[in-house]
Amino acid sequence: MVVQVPLHCLSFHHSLRNRTTLLPLSRPTTSTLYFHSPIIQAKTPFFADSDWFQVGRPIGTYGFINVTSYSAFPSGPGTDYSLEDLGGIKTQDVGEGNVKIRLYEGRVSRGPLTGTPVTFKVYPGRRAGGVVADALAANELNTHLFLQGSSKGIGQHLVLLVGGFETTTGEQWLAFRDDGKYSAADYAKIASERVSKNREVPSWNPFEQGQRIKRRQYFVIKLLQGVMRGLAYLHDHDRLHQSLGPFSVALNTISEREASYLIPRLRDLAFSVNVRYTELDDSGQLAEGLWIRASGAGAFTPMEKRAFGIADDIYEAGLLFAYLAFVPFCEAGVMDSLSLQRLLENTFQLDLEATREYCVADDRLVNAVEFLDLGDRAGWELLQAMLNADFRKRPTAEAVLNHRFMTGAVL
Repeated sequence: MVVQVPLHCLSFHHSLRNRTTLLPLSRPTTSTLYFHSPIIQAKTPFFADSDWFQVGRPIGTYGFINVTSYSAFPSGPGTDYSLEDLGGIKTQDVGEGNVKIRLYEGRVSRGPLTGTPVTFKVYPGRRAGGVVADALAANELNTHLFLQGSSKGIGQHLVLLVGGFETTTGEQWLAFRDDGKYSAADYAKIASERVSKNREVPSWNPFEQGQRIKRRQYFVIKLLQGVMRGLAYLHDHDRLHQSLGPFSVALNTISEREASYLIPRLRDLAFSVNVRYTELDDSGQLAEGLWIRASGAGAFTPMEKRAFGIADDIYEAGLLFAYLAFVPFCEAGVMDSLSLQRLLENTFQLDLEATREYCVADDRLVNAVEFLDLGDRAGWELLQAMLNADFRKRPTAEAVLNHRFMTGAVL
């Protein structure tokens, strides 16, 4: 388990109140915010009072599951999972968090952003969720405030935090501007269901079939470009994501015909880690699992640990790349994230050439193979680089963006 016991000083209450002494809680503000000692200037209105919001209908709940590569699987009475449950994964640490998060629709009801739709992310608070829930909420709050105070401007490919408050029952509410209710996982699921439907009732027009595939290829590359731009922005600001996956990418559209308007945005920064050199030794126990794995990979100095953390994000992005290269191009149920990760890590030990040979022999994966084969197998080449077992050989987010597959030159 990555999350054990967080630092007690990393609390939502401290972040929102004790460290925001210059932040009035009764009106919108762009005033100074304090945390981690630097003075952060909020560049957008931030509302720290529940009276500035109206809450709408509930739209879902979720928890979290963490999969950490290259270490022993924690079997036995301390875990709720068996090897059979997870398809025989033997090379990952898998743990389920006990923090359950609720989501609500809402809107800003006062001030300059009146009428702006928001999505509320509700943490149970220390009373119900323990110190872990409190630390996750505080970390997500602090990370967004830091990034939104950047002198380089606000990242287009990150969700925007517009407010946060704590209720009398101890629940912690974060309000994000609603730029799309869909996730990359939603898109992949719907796309795979369309593949199944099209197989059952084939189009009489082969030209339209070809155009549909081209639209899907363009949409996925545009989606991946947004993900990598968001990740590059985080890394440029010395922050890691550390929970990147298909559910942590928000989309403003899932229509492949509207790909030119697509803006993917990274969300779920509760596990984000500060990798500024001066902060590495004080990154807290939320990052403990990361540094254990760094030591296991031979990264001990601050420079090596920072490089490992960035490369770890790139590896997660590589798994997301693989997911989006397969799931939307296959029939529903043919491939899922855990099966794909098992195939890559366990069966073929991150050998993408061997993986390709296996996939070529399976007719159900033909469209995924054709997608990665674009540009003389440019997709496989990039995927191999991002999933390199040696973290020192993985590309940066900027290098991934400049790869010929990611620029769209292969289309």
